[in-house]
Amino acid sequence: MNKSDKTGLVFFPAFDWAISPTHPEREERLLYTRDQIFEEGLMDLPRITEYKPRLATFKDIARTHFCVPQVKDQITEAHLVAAGGALVIADALMAGEIRNGFALVRPPGHHAMKVVHGNRGFCNINNEAIMTDYLRRKYGLKKIAIVDTDVHHGDGSQDIFYHDRDVLFISFHQDGRTLYPGSGFTNEAGGPTAFGRTLNIPLPPGTTDEGMHYVLEKHILPVLDDFKPDLVINSAGQDNHYTDPLANMKITAQGYASLNAKLKPDIAVLEGGYAIETALPYVNTGIILAMAGMDYSGVTEPDYTPGMFTLGPEKKARIEEIVAELSTVWERRDSTDIEVLRAKQDFFQRQKNIYYDTDGINECQTERLRLCPDCGGYLSTASQAYHHNGVQYNVLCLSIPFDGCHECREEVYAEYEMAVSNKFYDYVYFQDRVGDTYRGYGREKPLEWEEV
Repeated sequence: MNKSDKTGLVFFPAFDWAISPTHPEREERLLYTRDQIFEEGLMDLPRITEYKPRLATFKDIARTHFCVPQVKDQITEAHLVAAGGALVIADALMAGEIRNGFALVRPPGHHAMKVVHGNRGFCNINNEAIMTDYLRRKYGLKKIAIVDTDVHHGDGSQDIFYHDRDVLFISFHQDGRTLYPGSGFTNEAGGPTAFGRTLNIPLPPGTTDEGMHYVLEKHILPVLDDFKPDLVINSAGQDNHYTDPLANMKITAQGYASLNAKLKPDIAVLEGGYAIETALPYVNTGIILAMAGMDYSGVTEPDYTPGMFTLGPEKKARIEEIVAELSTVWERRDSTDIEVLRAKQDFFQRQKNIYYDTDGINECQTERLRLCPDCGGYLSTASQAYHHNGVQYNVLCLSIPFDGCHECREEVYAEYEMAVSNKFYDYVYFQDRVGDTYRGYGREKPLEWEEV
């Protein structure tokens, strides 16, 4: 990549997409930010350049997700533009046109899991995950780190990369015992072939800038130094802010800007944040200035006074305890004896129950990972979804990893053909990331298709 001192921005407020007119996830989330940025004259600065978003393709989405029944059924054009906005920043970065970039786009995505039956947590498709897989496919990047700073656990991103040893996923968030989606605990640390590549930091409600920066400096930055990713992506949720109506944290705009200055992400992608007037314009302005390497010390909320929030001794002790535990997990990341596991069984299996809060869908999954000696192993996911209106789907999803070996590819193709012929599943899908081929079969028509 060529050297550049510019920070790239993409704005996409998605005027034509909303869950409801008064829903917290609405277009005003970005309109107030855009007004603030233009009022401050940021867009006139030589170190900031704006890009127009583009449409992601169905293939870009199918590389990451299994959308039931098809990709076209789970998205609108707004989703394609939001994901495409992130891809525009990725391309600009890889072309050397910018030093870093921020995709301020909606709808958000980090609650969208590998299998998609509908909208959960305001998310249908996962913008950062789609961008991560796009970067790996198009540019051959090997190792990518995603740091999720949203107040809600990034359970979708975790699910997508849980068995991927080349993607480090770190999420700090309000303790799942007190907030949606009720997950993101320290024992969720990655599958057997990727142990320690998922690190969850569940923070107590009321955590302040001090607590957040302790986590960053004592855990996240040292782990990134060890992992040595080709790129760092920030899932830039801003609902840890002290005025956010959906959470209970005490982070300020200065806290967010300083975090970004220390983290130095190559790309940030907007996630949550629902204090439309009192937080987002200030937080986003601070982040943009920090990414551009400019002074952000004057960015403060009108109602904030220094010393307004303090971190009590009990919360501080709890945060220190969590960091110590996760440091041990990271140190043990390569301690899993895969050869012993392979000697006992060919597949690692786990079951999951997933609830789609927005669309009222209950899903049951059985996930089987091939413990392959030559690659990351293919993943087989049997999913049954029960919709609130009585609709049911029974699907099988097969995924070959980017480093998939010849034997795993042959097994997946054979399993796909067998599943298509045995009439048990309503839909059968496979992702061949080696060949960049993404196919599906629907029994009702019957119909087979390939996403392009």
